[in-house]
Amino acid sequence: MQVFSINSVDDLDKLSHKVKWQFFEKLVAFVFEQNGFAVRQNVVLQLGGTKRQFDVLAERFGILFAIECKKQKKLAVSSAIDKHLERCEMLAENFGKEAMPLIVTLHDEMTGSGIPIVPLLKLNAFINEIL
Repeated sequence: MQVFSINSVDDLDKLSHKVKWQFFEKLVAFVFEQNGFAVRQNVVLQLGGTKRQFDVLAERFGILFAIECKKQKKLAVSSAIDKHLERCEMLAENFGKEAMPLIVTLHDEMTGSGIPIVPLLKLNAFINEIL
């Protein structure tokens, strides 16, 4: 097992180019777990006859987050948002449970998109603002 030292934002940036995207999803799931959420990762659901994949589903106090993890620096915002909102709508229609859509990125913080787009370094603060 390889161990990575992360002591700064620069270290995290360098590491992000070396690790697989699955590790980024695991890190996002870990942050939610550390905040007391029940977490499921890489969830594939059959919704309306179509398979849909959720990177992370996290639930606490009746709040369900449907989280899309985007490790890359340049985020195709409109495409990622549209696809994620469609998945969240299908989740609500098929399972009767509203999900709060969230996109977690490594670097980019954006507003005005209709859903929160939160950089990993601010995820813990975002979660604690919601609760």
